[in-house]
Amino acid sequence: MKQIYIACVILLGFLYAAPLMAQEEQKPAADDAAAIAKKLANPIGALISVPFQNNMDVGIGDYNGSRNTLNIQPIVPFSLSEKYSLITRYILPVITQHDITGEGTHQSGLADALVSGWISNAVVKNGFVWGVGAAFLIPTATDDLLGTKKFGVGPTVIVLQQKNGWTYGALVNQIWSVAGDEDRADVNQMYLQPFITRNWKSGAGLTVNSETTLNWEAGTTNSYINIMAGGLTKFGNQLVQLQVGPRIQVAAPEGSKSAFGVRAAAIFVFPKK
Repeated sequence: MKQIYIACVILLGFLYAAPLMAQEEQKPAADDAAAIAKKLANPIGALISVPFQNNMDVGIGDYNGSRNTLNIQPIVPFSLSEKYSLITRYILPVITQHDITGEGTHQSGLADALVSGWISNAVVKNGFVWGVGAAFLIPTATDDLLGTKKFGVGPTVIVLQQKNGWTYGALVNQIWSVAGDEDRADVNQMYLQPFITRNWKSGAGLTVNSETTLNWEAGTTNSYINIMAGGLTKFGNQLVQLQVGPRIQVAAPEGSKSAFGVRAAAIFVFPKK
């Protein structure tokens, strides 16, 4: 619980500091819903945001288990020059699961964190955006069954096109373990996320993506299709994008496939005033 408390304190710091940091970036006006929704559809858009993405999966495996994963993933851009930006994203999963590792079992706590950074084009031509960088796996898990106990690193690439209210592209990373507990299996896995989003002038949007993890070490594939509908709203002066939709697992290691899932997200947005 101490690690979860520390993580919450860090994230509250992000929420406090983000409005100040946003003043240094070229952001759309706070009431320009279409422009903000367009930037949020871009995973490496030059917009400070703090997404809280919750995934609930039920009917998992032989024991009819359940798993709830809250991904806390601040996205913070930095300007490097007139031509290039550095986009950083930090994903910290908080997991609670029942009847996954055996009947009557329960695990809860932090999983491993993933920190990514992309060098991206600050000047967008014809709606084409690219990013090239590195991803780092950090063994922050508070339970041995929720993490790898390995440090990992590897390349990450993203390309996308935005035009006439549409955003489509793909994100890829490959992680290899480079240090950690020698008694645990090595990490050698690729993550693939193609996505397509349709946004309207009101700020409403519909996103369809797939998330596939190829575990080369174990020879397994884990894959989901996510369908998300959402829109922009305000809680007081705070701009928030809300999203919800089904989460369908289409491939899984033997005995671990879920029957159904739901994804919901609240994305706190900090545009320039």
